[in-house]
Amino acid sequence: MRLPFRLLSLLIALLFFSQTLMAQQPVREGIEMADRLRSDGKIWVVVAVIATVFTGIIVYLVRLDRQIGKLEQEVKDKKKQYSL
Repeated sequence: MRLPFRLLSLLIALLFFSQTLMAQQPVREGIEMADRLRSDGKIWVVVAVIATVFTGIIVYLVRLDRQIGKLEQEVKDKKKQYSL
């Protein structure tokens, strides 16, 4: 029982040490993919697609909320009708 605990604690310690070592590496000039998209002017296509997807999700959630609200109201009305 002690051996797996020691092994696990050693692995966790090594994991944390490796993360701090990677954080100390110098930062490159920039991200090559983003720089290339910016230079080609295609970054706006990416922004437009992300905005469209986000807008679609928001519209879907609003419609779903309204539908659930209507169903809740119907259930409440039926409970009221049967309780009388």
